[in-house]
Amino acid sequence: MSKVNGLRLASHFGPTVIVTTISLTLSFFYTSWQNSIIIAFGVALGQLVVGWSNDLYDYADDLSHQRMNKPLVKGTITRELLMRCLIIMVPLSFLANLLGPLGINGGLVYMFGIACGVAYNLYFKFNIFSPLPYALAFAALPSSIVIAQEQTPPVWMWLGGALFGVAAHFVNVLKDIDEDQISGIGGLPQRLGMRKSIISAVVLIALGVIVLIALL
Repeated sequence: MSKVNGLRLASHFGPTVIVTTISLTLSFFYTSWQNSIIIAFGVALGQLVVGWSNDLYDYADDLSHQRMNKPLVKGTITRELLMRCLIIMVPLSFLANLLGPLGINGGLVYMFGIACGVAYNLYFKFNIFSPLPYALAFAALPSSIVIAQEQTPPVWMWLGGALFGVAAHFVNVLKDIDEDQISGIGGLPQRLGMRKSIISAVVLIALGVIVLIALL
């Protein structure tokens, strides 16, 4: 059970649950409840890929800062176990999304969002373009559900998703921003610093709300 709990924590369980819940709720407006559950299941699998790859890639940095809330640092799970789980989960998440209710088109759009998340973990988090994968991934998730119904995603959906996604990036970085700067992680929030990142997050959230009110 400790390994299961370790894998759960390594998935960044809170964000995974939030994203999965959003996909489930949105799906109810576009398809049956049975299909909505299957879509949410596929979304959850994709989020596991993003979360696990993040913890695996960040292990050395997490260890240097003694982040004992990380299961790899705490020793609850091993890198070998996490790698084996990723090897299984990557093709499984593709199959679940492409062969499920999202279909090929919607499934590919969602998996593009997952690819953006992994690209952030491996590359974009270290440079000034760090918000880009968040913007694309958060726009892709709701859009994939609409595209699966052979409809065009409304502007408020993908634009609002992109704005909230970038805001989520700034908020997510805040808790580790000082340690990230020490480690030389040069994403946009780390370059701006704590105060400017908080202001940026507030402005982006406000813009997202304005987009929803104006275009819904």
